[in-house]
Amino acid sequence: MSSTNQVIRCKAAVAWEAGKPLVIEEVEVAPPEKMEVRIKILFTSLCHTDVYFWEAKGQNPVFPRILGHEAGGVVESVGEGVTDLQPGDHVLPVFTGECKECAHCKSEESNMCDLLRINTDRGVMIHDQKSRFSINGKPIFHFVGTSTFSEYTVVHVGCLAKINPLAPLDKVCVLSCGISTGLGATLNVAKPKKGSSVAIFGLGAVGLAAAEGARISGASRIIGVDLNANRFELAKKFGVTEFVNPKDHTKPVQEVIAEMTNGGVDRSVECTGHIDAMISAFECVHDGWGVAVLVVFHIKMLFSRQVH
Repeated sequence: MSSTNQVIRCKAAVAWEAGKPLVIEEVEVAPPEKMEVRIKILFTSLCHTDVYFWEAKGQNPVFPRILGHEAGGVVESVGEGVTDLQPGDHVLPVFTGECKECAHCKSEESNMCDLLRINTDRGVMIHDQKSRFSINGKPIFHFVGTSTFSEYTVVHVGCLAKINPLAPLDKVCVLSCGISTGLGATLNVAKPKKGSSVAIFGLGAVGLAAAEGARISGASRIIGVDLNANRFELAKKFGVTEFVNPKDHTKPVQEVIAEMTNGGVDRSVECTGHIDAMISAFECVHDGWGVAVLVVFHIKMLFSRQVH
């Protein structure tokens, strides 16, 4: 029997309170409304941003809530006005959506859509300011428009990317956030030139993606910086040519990098969110033309500064 236009009951990991263990609950997931899509989540991963908002440190707590934003799934049904997707399509939810109509979406300079830009305090759908999740009639709030810690979720069509059905969802689900964040920070913000030097601070998933962006750009020297030496070998596969472990030096790592590169790297990309690493990323670039990009996970924004 088709589930279209019907409430679906499924399992979801619900965060009832800040910092308390998630609870697997049976939730009701309402059908999609105008410009919405209901998808069956097949794979989801955990991002530090989920942990940050689960802890509710430094921001407005919104509970009970279903977290999650890195995932891959299949379209179950579509709401009124949706023409780009149909049941059976494979999709990735993305927390930075695009309405395709506003000035930001039409500009090559920004992807901060007026309608679908990130709003971590909004726990409801844009169409009617209501949640599509509930337990015994009590609303359960959404998270950044995705809420992938559920077997089914409802997402605005502008927050979904259709992908090749042959792509393995268990692997490409990280494209929803970590990979696109790091790769985009390098390609779209740092924009290293061919033959340039780039320092990548942090060699986790985001940092490796940032290194891959530097490799794609043609950077000749890609210096990976991390406190975990076990990450260095893997990073070579993503283009990293040299490694610096701050623990191996008595002087600040920015000074080490400046000496290695005759005055500093052309670009640096900071992917840890740690204040000391941010300072080092700023101070390790060459004066006059160096650019440092800070990838700040907790609020999902990218900052860049040209250092003169």
